[in-house]
Amino acid sequence: MNEKILVVEDNEKNRRMIRDVLTYHGYVVLEAKNGQEGIAMARQHKPGLILMDMQMPVMDGFTATSILKNDPETKGIRIIAVTSFAMTGDKEKILAEGADDYISKPLNTRELPEKVRKFLQ
Repeated sequence: MNEKILVVEDNEKNRRMIRDVLTYHGYVVLEAKNGQEGIAMARQHKPGLILMDMQMPVMDGFTATSILKNDPETKGIRIIAVTSFAMTGDKEKILAEGADDYISKPLNTRELPEKVRKFLQ
């Protein structure tokens, strides 16, 4: 399979957990610690999918998603927002920024590979 997935997440435990789950399912996982790194890695590696945390230092996921979706080079990359925001209106705001879907934290490790597989088909 060898499909590349970029995980943009500032929390190392979350990154490790996502990496372990996706690696187990045969994906190649690239990692970035903030939105700025995420944009650079997306442009360089052109992953099939990005899992984007919304709350990060340096550059948050809202800004990074908006930049990637407005860049002709990266606008076709699917982005799933990963967030602990679960308030009414948050999902709409996230999707309005250009994210293709939304997963709330804490992540369900059984659901994650299913959602990823669906987006990469």
